[in-house]
Amino acid sequence: MPNAENCTLAELDVAIRAARSQPSQLRMQAIKALLMGFDFLQVAALFMADERSLRRWVAAFNAQGIDALIDQARPGRPAAIGAQHTERLRDLLQCPSQIEITHWTAKKFHGYLREQLQLEVGYSTTVRWLHEHNFRLKVPQPWPDRQDETLRQQWLADLRPLLADPEVDLWYMDEMGVEGDPRPRRRWAPIGEKTRVTKNGDHLRMNVTGMICPRTGQAFLLEFTHNDREIFQAFLDEANRHVATERRRNVLICDNASWHKCQGNRWGQFEPLFLPPYSPDFNPIERLWLLIKAEWFSDFVAKDRDALVARLDQALNWAMQRGPANQNTCSIRTGI
Repeated sequence: MPNAENCTLAELDVAIRAARSQPSQLRMQAIKALLMGFDFLQVAALFMADERSLRRWVAAFNAQGIDALIDQARPGRPAAIGAQHTERLRDLLQCPSQIEITHWTAKKFHGYLREQLQLEVGYSTTVRWLHEHNFRLKVPQPWPDRQDETLRQQWLADLRPLLADPEVDLWYMDEMGVEGDPRPRRRWAPIGEKTRVTKNGDHLRMNVTGMICPRTGQAFLLEFTHNDREIFQAFLDEANRHVATERRRNVLICDNASWHKCQGNRWGQFEPLFLPPYSPDFNPIERLWLLIKAEWFSDFVAKDRDALVARLDQALNWAMQRGPANQNTCSIRTGI
């Protein structure tokens, strides 16, 4: 019979309610029944346990108390991809050129595991292993290879005093092109069913020139048909007329497009500061462009220029009215 000194019935009730598995609950309920005076054979029949199992439960309870009745975590099957392979595989995933391939897909990686390492591993297990080790399927971002890191670091060093000056506001400007054909996006669809979006190739296009102040989230965006010196000057004139600045100095940071660097540009209340060459990552308005395109031009088809302009009007009004949300979207990253 179970040793009644190991726990009270109240403690046993708490353990039964907290048990995470049905077998654990069943064992504790059987011990409770015995402690309450039920016949041994009746308890075995009630809980559908043979006498040998019930004696084993009683012996375990008498030796270790309630803890002995609770299911413990089991090791399960050994991992198909063992720890001895992990470091090497992570290195290969990040540097596929080591085995003379340009990139990995899950299917290609699965084939490598089976054919080269002779591992009996399924495709779904391979994908799960990739996720468990923080790998995700991503579309590579186009990136220039002509950056001068010395110039970039010097530019950042020059920018930091401006960030710390309470009399200075930084404004970031850039141009964006929007086309009438939609930007395809991934979507869920039944297996075997093709997904299509309209693409007429009509080459409808509008340009946006804009500026944003990450500190306040204030944005000023205008539509144009193209970009050149006259268009840029028109943008500066309108910005000086309509943008209400709050600080004594307003530094306008822009890239090195030829029309930005014309000697005759009239900057008004803004002081120009040019980004180092090939450094779009230093311009946070780029993230606002991505958001506008994702929210307003994914799967949108413009039949003519008027439709494209109407949609663009809505998108730019939405972006300029976001206010504080733009502070988060275009926040200046740590380290700049």
